[in-house]
Amino acid sequence: MNQRFPLFAAVLALIGSATVLPAAAAATTTKPNVLFIAIDDQNDWVGPLGGHRLARTPNLDRLAARGTTLLNAHCQAPLCNPSRTSLMLSLRPTSTGIYGLAPWFRTVEPVKDRVTLPQHFKDNGYRTLTTGKIYHGGVGGPEARAREFDVWGPAGGVGAKPVAKLIPATPGGNHPLMDWGVFPHRDEDKGDHQIATWAIDQIRSAPANQPFFLAVGFFLPHVPCYITQKWYDMFPGDDSILPPVKADDRDDTPRFSWNLHWDLPEPRLKWVKENKQWHNLVRSYLASTAFVDAQIGRLLDQLEASGQADNTIIVVWGDHGWHLGEKGITGKNTLWERSTRVPLIFAGPGVAKAARSTQPAELLDIYPTLAELCGLPARTDLEGISLVPQLKNAAAKRARPAITSHNQGNHGIRTERWRYIHYADGTEELYDIIADPNEWTNLAGDPRHAAVMAEHRRWLPRIDLPPAPRSANRVLTYDPATNESIWEGKLVKSTDPIPGL
Repeated sequence: MNQRFPLFAAVLALIGSATVLPAAAAATTTKPNVLFIAIDDQNDWVGPLGGHRLARTPNLDRLAARGTTLLNAHCQAPLCNPSRTSLMLSLRPTSTGIYGLAPWFRTVEPVKDRVTLPQHFKDNGYRTLTTGKIYHGGVGGPEARAREFDVWGPAGGVGAKPVAKLIPATPGGNHPLMDWGVFPHRDEDKGDHQIATWAIDQIRSAPANQPFFLAVGFFLPHVPCYITQKWYDMFPGDDSILPPVKADDRDDTPRFSWNLHWDLPEPRLKWVKENKQWHNLVRSYLASTAFVDAQIGRLLDQLEASGQADNTIIVVWGDHGWHLGEKGITGKNTLWERSTRVPLIFAGPGVAKAARSTQPAELLDIYPTLAELCGLPARTDLEGISLVPQLKNAAAKRARPAITSHNQGNHGIRTERWRYIHYADGTEELYDIIADPNEWTNLAGDPRHAAVMAEHRRWLPRIDLPPAPRSANRVLTYDPATNESIWEGKLVKSTDPIPGL
């Protein structure tokens, strides 16, 4: 693998050498503020997306009524670090080689000096603030933090924890994050409540003569999904809460699909059912989603009370989805709908109200979209394309699909109707999302869909780099000569039994 790193550097050098336009003069008071809200591990189980009929998200519904919902928005990687890196740089994981939970992109040549989304706003007169989880993990000491944002608030995170885990020991080392349920604590003791409170204070005290870019990163519904009783009680504990699953769902999917989530802390559905945790997990996830929605409501209330709502662009996004039993697993790390489809809602000046677009959208489109909405200079070094045409007219067509990648050679292509998946070993899947929203019937082997397959194959990334140096955690490589994979440093043969089944 090391022999391929010169290719990595050479390709990225071309991307990194693109022209960077000069910063504009100091911002005027006419520039809109930006409220940039991230939700960790949030799938499409929110009201505006209709992913779960029992979801209760009145504040996201309220925001959707004020703006435009991208109903067909997808992450570029089904994992925190590569997804957030892609969004903040507007570069695909296949163009940076960042696929795992490490490395931090500032340690990777030649993207370490790239201008991020908040830096572009800072360079153009904005006061930039952040709290909670925006990047994955820490960014370094005070000097490094000051380069990323002007003001840093509390880190947020889990907040109050029980003395001991609430669920039985899980496979894969009984990871401490693999936990969920109710224990006695206050909402105010949760990290997400605390970061919302801090952000409210920043909105209230924002200088009148300088626009702000305020990033607020909520932790829930990421595991551990700890929740207080009142939120848990909003949802039933019977089978009505469970997502639809098919016992033989993986029978028509390639064996290689398992390699993308070969051996993880997130338990398989088999374990969840055997340990009587399925209802509890789904209930805790929905309750956590409702709790975060309430914190977003607090932000919206303060924005309106401050008189700044009419001059603030709001964007809410999730970094990737999460399975809760579908395809026989929990967690992310897949190229299916439940793992890639995410909330993406814009509201504010220049955005149509109560609009819903079915066009494919990508998280890396947020960077150029916000820059255009706020009148910042357009950059020539981004791979995302602005969503402003769809935000003005939801029926406006997009020229390309949404693409999600999980390690080199594994890609999902999502158009309005179809999901096409190509794995590193050459195996494929195709789903008609309109007729088969649960992705239960793989049509890749049906000759009647040969033309559809060919059309989607042409969108596979032309730049598809191997993992960047020092990549770790959830990293998969494949050797076509031997038909063997390396998963987190361990050899995986095509005949090995699949863990957890």
